[in-house]
Amino acid sequence: MEKVHFRISNNVGRINFDDDKANAMNPAFFKELHSALDQMEKHKVKVLVLSGRDTIFCAGLDLKHLAAIDAQENARFTQMFARTMLRLFTFPIPTIAAVSGHAIAGGCILTMACDYRIVQNGDYRIQMNEIRNKMSVPKWMSMIASHAVPSHRMTEFILHARIYSPEEAYRLEFVHELCEDADQLKAAVEAKIDDLKELDSKSYAITKKWERNTLSEKALSHLKDVQAINY
Repeated sequence: MEKVHFRISNNVGRINFDDDKANAMNPAFFKELHSALDQMEKHKVKVLVLSGRDTIFCAGLDLKHLAAIDAQENARFTQMFARTMLRLFTFPIPTIAAVSGHAIAGGCILTMACDYRIVQNGDYRIQMNEIRNKMSVPKWMSMIASHAVPSHRMTEFILHARIYSPEEAYRLEFVHELCEDADQLKAAVEAKIDDLKELDSKSYAITKKWERNTLSEKALSHLKDVQAINY
């Protein structure tokens, strides 16, 4: 079953995560996401929107997959995870995360890697829960988070693994817009698409590269030393 679905219309790319489960990240997820991103660049879309299901955006890494592989494969998987998130973080096209369900751990980082975040209010979590699950948070993840989370909130966000509601994430300025229902979310996304489509694509790509690529390249240079994910 496909995990990542995409379509392109009117110069807008849309990627939707939906595996009828938790939208957990495993090799198939990353392969499909890279393929979708390739198509967005090939067709030179003006804006890219990423979304999940009504109840879940992405629950993070597939822990069942991690438990079933050896340390060497785990290290390769960790690098695949890092390279995929860093690619999204430095993607040359404006990205919008449209979140209407749980964004946890890797799913939270995926949200933070997008340029603009719009969330629908509801009873779900936005959380970096790695430390509560006895997993360390590598530098590259903190780097991505630091572009979305105010510096004085980083300790509670990363080290204390605090749970945030959509309303709290908006109030604390992790996300840009809060919508009360699905219709408002759809309208807000379309309005932001119209706004971002007016930007010059070449200038956007160059400026984003200047802003983020040095940090990203530094993070990538350390990936050769990455070991298996630490439980």
